[in-house]
Amino acid sequence: MEMDLNAQVKKAGFFQRLKEFPSKLKEGVTKRINNVQKFGKDDPRRIIHSLKVGLSLTLVSMLYYVRPLYNSFGVSGMWAILTVVVVSEFTVGGTLSKGLNRGFATLIAGALGVGAVHLARFCGDKGEPIVLGIFVFSLGAAATFSRFFPRIKQRYDYGALIFILTFSMVAVSGYRTDEILVMAYQRLSTILIGGTICILVSIFVFPVWAGEDLHKMIANNIIKLANSLEGFEGEYFPSSEKSTSKETNSCVQQYKSILTSKSTEDTLANLARWEPGHGRFRLRHPWTKYLKIAGLVRQCAFHFEILNGYVLSDVKIPQDFISKIHEPCSIMSKEAGEALKAIAKSIKTMKRDNVSVTKHIEKSQNAIQTLRIALKTSSPETEKDLLEIIPGVTMASILIEIVNYVEKISEAVEEFSGLAHFKETPDPKVSPELGQQHQLLHRGSVKPVLEGDNDEEENNSSSHVVINVHDEQPPTTNGTKVSGVEKTRVDVV
Repeated sequence: MEMDLNAQVKKAGFFQRLKEFPSKLKEGVTKRINNVQKFGKDDPRRIIHSLKVGLSLTLVSMLYYVRPLYNSFGVSGMWAILTVVVVSEFTVGGTLSKGLNRGFATLIAGALGVGAVHLARFCGDKGEPIVLGIFVFSLGAAATFSRFFPRIKQRYDYGALIFILTFSMVAVSGYRTDEILVMAYQRLSTILIGGTICILVSIFVFPVWAGEDLHKMIANNIIKLANSLEGFEGEYFPSSEKSTSKETNSCVQQYKSILTSKSTEDTLANLARWEPGHGRFRLRHPWTKYLKIAGLVRQCAFHFEILNGYVLSDVKIPQDFISKIHEPCSIMSKEAGEALKAIAKSIKTMKRDNVSVTKHIEKSQNAIQTLRIALKTSSPETEKDLLEIIPGVTMASILIEIVNYVEKISEAVEEFSGLAHFKETPDPKVSPELGQQHQLLHRGSVKPVLEGDNDEEENNSSSHVVINVHDEQPPTTNGTKVSGVEKTRVDVV
């Protein structure tokens, strides 16, 4: 009886699952489609890159579809397809890096492989495999060892890998074939064709520049740090209104993504060096300076991570001490945040804004002096009082260090702006049109006055010269010029 009941329950459960299967399948498919759509909307360039790879594969497959091309290259056309697959990268710099590395490595390794095969054949049938084995061992080991050097590892690692592969294949396969030159020519030609198609499609069809991504990333990281600094006051010195605490906390946490961005920055800077001049970025753009700025921003973010630990701690600091340091700390965090925003704007627009940045940094430095005075006047009377204010003093010292790092970031950006040829921001207080209309053109002459030239000189015993200054203004609306001559006597002591 119980077995029949269990069988009925299992049967009912199976039919229930079978009945719900279409709805669950529809729900799962819809969920995955929505995820794909969201992934594509987050960065539409991903979809474009996928279409570009498909276009490159279609173009290079013509080596097989077109009979004259197939007769010229034969089955070696597969190397062109393989090249497109391994060379196509998301950015122009990545594609150029892999394409040039693969092209030059194939050319050099192929030439050395052909030379090694011809040299080995002079040693006879017995000595040929021995000589080829020695060449493969020596060059393979040397190329592998070169990959451990940091500079080669960073920029030419893929080229070294292709060199080992190509040389080994040409040298080993050349032992069993007499058409080594034809084979090397076909493989080299198809690889160059595939690499060239990838590079041309990457540059001229909706290009994605690694340098531009790096430029935007550094500016956005500075803005995140600025938002965190500006939100610090509401977290450490909260007002009676608690409704904004959640928003302020989310603003303060923006700096965390900066702490883990080093690998991405290094990769983008390395790829940007391969890219040609484009847009606002010249051929010899100082990409390495971005890493210096990013390092300072990251150090500042690490200090803010420590500062955030004091914000989240449950340590109670005396209210009278908090009231003394509240105003200068608030000014420091606010002005440092404004300075970082001005720096980020300067980087984004590639225009210098030294006046605004310097003004905010000077205000934050003045707040530091005020804070130091407040700390000196807050001398504790007992050891217990000293222990209570130590967290607050530590927080203030970390905030001072953050302001100093903001100043270092400003200096690094100033150095970078000179190398990157930033445009000068005109002074908003002076109208360019008025400056041109009222600009004076000075002309003058200096003439020494000798004794006896006039009677006035006889009564004056001091040495002097006469300077004639001609002030000439631009032509007025009626075409006339207004000029004047002013005689100035300068006594020489």
